[in-house]
Amino acid sequence: MDTPQHELVSLADSDRTVAEEDDIRGRTVRDLDGEEIGKVEDLLVDTEENKVRFLVVASGGFLGLGEHRSYIPVDAVTGIRDDEVRIDQSRERLAGAPGYDPELINDREYNEGVFGYYGYTPFWAAGYVYPAYPYLP
Repeated sequence: MDTPQHELVSLADSDRTVAEEDDIRGRTVRDLDGEEIGKVEDLLVDTEENKVRFLVVASGGFLGLGEHRSYIPVDAVTGIRDDEVRIDQSRERLAGAPGYDPELINDREYNEGVFGYYGYTPFWAAGYVYPAYPYLP
């Protein structure tokens, strides 16, 4: 049986859409302690299964200068509100995480390292279950 390649595309740079309630771009991202990390800048979508696989989170900087972009698997999401997304990682953990590089979004080895850093199984691995996102009051 052929293994799907699971090409990832940036939602912002594609003609793809997500349901309005699932489009979390622009929402504040908070770590496990409630500290603000940044904003969801983009979503990376798997073209094979049409599912969001990573959040691109922008933090720091001023008017886009000095801004850092984190590459976070959707598996880290623990809850969603109208104005925020909660993740199960600390600010300190994110500070040492592999950075977002648009040239590497389809590099399987790089993505495997990102999943490993955060402690998750890659979405293409056998037995992977897509996470459910609790919408918080």
